[in-house]
Amino acid sequence: MPAHHFIANRQVPATDGQTIPVIDPSDGLAYEQIARGTAADIDQAVQAAHAAMGDSLDGPWARTCARDRGRLLADWGRAVLEHADELAGIEARDTGKTLHTARNDVLALARYFEFYAGACDKLHGDTLPYETGYTVMTVREPHGVTGHIIPWNYPVQIFGRSVGASLAAGNACVVKPAEDASLSTLYLAELAARVGFPAGALNVVTGYGHEAGAALSAHPGIHHISFTGSTVTGQRVAEAAARHHCPAVLELGGKSPQIVFDDADLDAALPVIVNAIIQNSGQTCSAGSRLLVQEGCYETLLSRLAERFRGLRAGPASMDPDLGPLVNQKQFERVRQILAAAQAEGLTEAARGQVAPGAPAQGYYQAPVLFRDVPRDSALAQEEIFGPILIAQSFRTESEALALANGTSYGLVAGVWTRDGARQLRLARQLRCGQVFINNYGAGGGVELPFGGVKSSGYGREKGFEALLGFTTLKTVAIRHGVTD
Repeated sequence: MPAHHFIANRQVPATDGQTIPVIDPSDGLAYEQIARGTAADIDQAVQAAHAAMGDSLDGPWARTCARDRGRLLADWGRAVLEHADELAGIEARDTGKTLHTARNDVLALARYFEFYAGACDKLHGDTLPYETGYTVMTVREPHGVTGHIIPWNYPVQIFGRSVGASLAAGNACVVKPAEDASLSTLYLAELAARVGFPAGALNVVTGYGHEAGAALSAHPGIHHISFTGSTVTGQRVAEAAARHHCPAVLELGGKSPQIVFDDADLDAALPVIVNAIIQNSGQTCSAGSRLLVQEGCYETLLSRLAERFRGLRAGPASMDPDLGPLVNQKQFERVRQILAAAQAEGLTEAARGQVAPGAPAQGYYQAPVLFRDVPRDSALAQEEIFGPILIAQSFRTESEALALANGTSYGLVAGVWTRDGARQLRLARQLRCGQVFINNYGAGGGVELPFGGVKSSGYGREKGFEALLGFTTLKTVAIRHGVTD
């Protein structure tokens, strides 16, 4: 695997030669080194991106028409599928994902490239009615050079939805992947060069967030920045970008509820509720981490959930477990501290899974835990945990359910389980979040579905055509041609 940055279609070592060890979460051991980027490396990548665009949009990437951008993205998607097993293996080892999850992520990445390949030449402006003697039109143009800070929980998927949309809109990209999960991004950059993307269209600088990430956010040569990560870091990114009037899309944390009414189909809901919290070991912004259940079915659902939780296993990818390890020791210790605080608070643990026998003792494994009767003001009910921890709360009325669901600082995703059609629509309109799933829970939804949050969950939208619009700026052209005498 390449360990250097990837700038202008070639591997480039860190300016000062420093590296960061890559740790396998399944056993806690280092197995690779990546470059430790600094502001100098970020500047080199930004300059390469500007060269691809050209000072007057006359660079090789800026001159690539929408049709040909689409063909390149389509070729890139096919290359991803051809190397799917290799990419899934890289992703699984780098992040601790199960192989099944990693394969699904790679397939989703290919779908992002396919979707945006087809959208490149569908990005239209409008003709506007105006005064006699004028023709007025709008045109959509790329921002120029965009920055992308990719998190460690879904590296290839978030790369696809962010970088794929930006390249489709005609921007050149500088990407800073998480230091805990950079290898798949570097591999994808190599594939992009192989299928024909011109030098500088895509550049990757690895390194720590407080060094390379901070430098990317603050660089005056970045015209738009996309960030996925914690709320606190998102605030810093937005503040740094604002100093040079750079717009940002922030996809931040979540504390997403699933609301189950007495008339719900529990057989359909049960496996979805479990998967929504153990998927990617709970390390998902849109994880269904709060379960709100109407009193009439509360005990029944909790009993069935507890049985499921006791059978769940955490282990290395080679064991094909229900969930893999947490991504690093810092996250592992954080989740353990949260669980210790919940125990000290006297919260009731309804069920716990297990770490698979034979899993390496040094791995960052956390068995799934189900808590019941959690008070609404408890930290466990208010704070994002980013681990396989599900809390359950009961409610009596629809208005009480809404108050609980909207009663955190987050607003990313919500699920509603009920057969009542009117109730479905009422809650869909009154829930304060970016996505609502009725009788299903998509944990972020498909490639085509706009995704993003409100409140502390961020702003702006990724995925679908909305993301493509966000990676453009709108220009109005007014032509005064007069009328025939």
